[in-house]
Amino acid sequence: MIYDFNSIEKKWQKFWADNQTFKADNNAEKPKFYVLDMFPYPSGAGLHVGHPLGYIASDIYARYKRHKGFNVLHPQGYDSFGLPAEQYAIQTGQHPAITTEANIKTYRRQLDQLGFSFDWSREVRTSDPKYYKWTQWIFIQLFNSWYNIDSDKAEDIASLITIFSSEGNTNVNAVCDEDIILFNAAEWNSFTTKKQQEILLQYRLTYLAETEVNWCPALGTVLANDEIVNGVSERGGHPVIRKKMTQWSMRISAYAQRLLDGLNTIDWPQPLKDSQTNWIGRSQGAAVTFYTADEKKYPISVFTTRPDTIFGVSFMTLAPEHELVAEITTSEQKAEVEAYIEATAKRSERDRMADVKTISGAFTGAYAEHPFTKEPIPIWIGDYVLAGYGTGAVMSVPCGDQRDYDFAKHFNIPIPNIFEGVDISEEAFADKEKTIIANSDFLNGLSYKKAVKTAIYELEKLGQGKGKINYRLRDAVFSRQRYWGEPFPVYYVDGMPQMIATDYLPITLPEVEKYLPTETGEPPLGNATTWAWDTVANKVVANAEIDNKRVWPLELNTMPGWAGSSQYFNRYMDPHNNNAIFSEEAINYWQDVDLYIGGSEHATGHLLYSRFWQKFMFDRGFVPKDEFAKKLINQGMITGTSAFVYREEGTGNVISKNLINGKSVIPIHADVSLVNASDELDVEGFRNWQKDYKNSEFILEDGKYIVGREVEKMSKSKYNVVNPDAICEEYGADSLRLYEMFLGPLEQSKPWNTAGITGVHSFLKKLWKLYHSGADSSFVISDEEPTKDSYKTLHKTIKKVEEDIENFSFNTSVSTFMICVNELTAQKCTSKEILEPLAILVSPYAPHIAEELWSKMGHSKSISTAEFPKFEPSYLVESSKKYPISFNGKMKFTMELSLDLSKDEIEEAVMEHEKTQQQLQGRTPKKVIVVPGKIVNIVG
Repeated sequence: MIYDFNSIEKKWQKFWADNQTFKADNNAEKPKFYVLDMFPYPSGAGLHVGHPLGYIASDIYARYKRHKGFNVLHPQGYDSFGLPAEQYAIQTGQHPAITTEANIKTYRRQLDQLGFSFDWSREVRTSDPKYYKWTQWIFIQLFNSWYNIDSDKAEDIASLITIFSSEGNTNVNAVCDEDIILFNAAEWNSFTTKKQQEILLQYRLTYLAETEVNWCPALGTVLANDEIVNGVSERGGHPVIRKKMTQWSMRISAYAQRLLDGLNTIDWPQPLKDSQTNWIGRSQGAAVTFYTADEKKYPISVFTTRPDTIFGVSFMTLAPEHELVAEITTSEQKAEVEAYIEATAKRSERDRMADVKTISGAFTGAYAEHPFTKEPIPIWIGDYVLAGYGTGAVMSVPCGDQRDYDFAKHFNIPIPNIFEGVDISEEAFADKEKTIIANSDFLNGLSYKKAVKTAIYELEKLGQGKGKINYRLRDAVFSRQRYWGEPFPVYYVDGMPQMIATDYLPITLPEVEKYLPTETGEPPLGNATTWAWDTVANKVVANAEIDNKRVWPLELNTMPGWAGSSQYFNRYMDPHNNNAIFSEEAINYWQDVDLYIGGSEHATGHLLYSRFWQKFMFDRGFVPKDEFAKKLINQGMITGTSAFVYREEGTGNVISKNLINGKSVIPIHADVSLVNASDELDVEGFRNWQKDYKNSEFILEDGKYIVGREVEKMSKSKYNVVNPDAICEEYGADSLRLYEMFLGPLEQSKPWNTAGITGVHSFLKKLWKLYHSGADSSFVISDEEPTKDSYKTLHKTIKKVEEDIENFSFNTSVSTFMICVNELTAQKCTSKEILEPLAILVSPYAPHIAEELWSKMGHSKSISTAEFPKFEPSYLVESSKKYPISFNGKMKFTMELSLDLSKDEIEEAVMEHEKTQQQLQGRTPKKVIVVPGKIVNIVG
């Protein structure tokens, strides 16, 4: 019987679906284990062979845990809001929901054909109103919360209002805006409702504020820093500029220290922890206030980690966007400053931070006063200072900071030396440990640590500074000017945001004619004609009914891409609950994710925001754990082998790789489907695919065009994508699963080579043949007692596979299976006692063939319900030894002898053997050397 993998795989995929084999129970008596993949965005291109790598690994572990007696939750869904569907809607007019639904169907078909043990009964989609109802609900909870520094957690805003009403805000220790006015209880109670709401917005964990944002005109939306690559949008490569906009923001900065501390409690990859640590950016130093050297005495706040160098300040640098720039710039410098600000607006923050070579700036014409010397200090603007980091201003100490040093050198600004015995003629000096301060009045002769403490003490005496811990982490902008995203549950009364009562959620996206911003620059929801809130009927009504009494305008922005992914792992626990985000029973049973697998590219996006929301939910008593995932693994990337043709500059000829010979050429990606295994290009196919080359001359070698090759990220844009559909059709899903694991360690990048899959496919055929050793390849399994060798083969395999799975070393398990099957085949093993547990061992990796073999062995239930085989060490303990028998140091034959024999018994057995007698031919040996367990050597 042949191994008909196509029919076998379809059969078992249908069985699993019909029987809901992998449906998890929220009330099981078994211990729980929650395995989660980062859910995919359903793109139009579908999956390529690089995408399933993490899914295969998590599926192996989920199946293994079921065999080990756990109640496994292994859900899947779709992060289905996203820019690509909206861009397609802008181009074609097709509603993003239609595009998304079609893409999801493709993804679901591809995921099903790979045999994943997902609990599809729990599927979620972030664009489903039944799902984003709860995203809106969390937003409302954040709006109705403040961060109490004294209790170090988020609390209900009602408790803050109570404090304001009874004692004002003088003693409130909260994370809030910096420009808070102080008031007593009487003043609070006398404020208008609108004034009270404005004050509360300064404390809420989600709030409206005018902030510097990354604005992409081509996409018509604000982008997060992680959505920008090399100064342009990651999606589409469009220019990005900085501009001020009123946006919703999340006060993630309140959680900065807890986000750092929490990293010590979770088993996540160290490089990812380092990324988050650097992104949060904790630093210790001093807050210092300078004042402008004019009659207005504008305060300029800076944060410095080196208050010991304050006497080395020779200029100040403000971010070009700093609010004081317009106020202090002199008329003589106005044109230069405005031109510089305009140029800076075209650069992203990441560009500015990464560019350490370009030195640019402009003098404002204004001066600040030094806190101690009272000397005037020139105030410059420079794009290496960011408005959103710290205070947007720095005290520049060129002798102690290389960037300040280069700036000062470039613009001929003095560089006073405040370090004893240090030459700064060539570069700045930044070694804290070797620092002895000089030319600094009361700091002279002090070491770094003593000088820091003294400087802070003297600044506090002056009332111009204090010690401070600062964080680089900024509050997260939470508004996007796009259509395809979660609508905010917000309407506006007299310009102040009001939350829609949770009873009336979800607020669903309205229909619009166009998905672009309006002609007046409003977000796409501004095109809706039915987008107003009736506060009496509690429903969305036509804009024409807005009367600013009963009917008010709704928020026009939508939430960002990370909103829907920041609590999806908890919603999976109880996805069909319409009355709560999840029941207490569900959240208390599942608690948290035990194993999370996904890409490291989400380190400072999804993974940081999710940890923030989880800590907030913990503070408010909604979840029992303040970290959502105990263990995280970042799977590596499966890279593709790209193909290139080479266009000669000037002539436009397309030259075969080996004929370039120093010519100036431009490499052009070619679709790998047009290239054969010998790297020969289908030239006519290429001409038809790339019409620009229809009439180009292709310079061939020996009548063939040979392409260049390069290993790159597998991507549709590089035309190096391999479709898993074709692999499954030709080799089967089990072969694909095994091959992706066999390629190398899970965390490492690995190049795809389709030719390599034949090896694991051959192994599966050998495995099949092991169970079909009868006449005409019929299925044969016996009840006979296994041999010692078969027991040994099985149990060393059990031991290795279990160790490999526990250590996520899936690649070495595949090698172990191959060795096992080869040995059992050589042993002609047909014993059920061996082949039944072998099928279970293989099952997590190659579930379809394992199910089929299990069924053939007479089982009616899925193999997933079978207990994982138990390793018995006794089967690996050797009871005998095959001794090499040597004569004068030359081995002549071997003898199998019991390891229990004594030295004399071994010698006796060897001497009695007929082959020994033949070698000796009646002679008496001079001596017999016996090393028990190793060798026997007969001398003379």
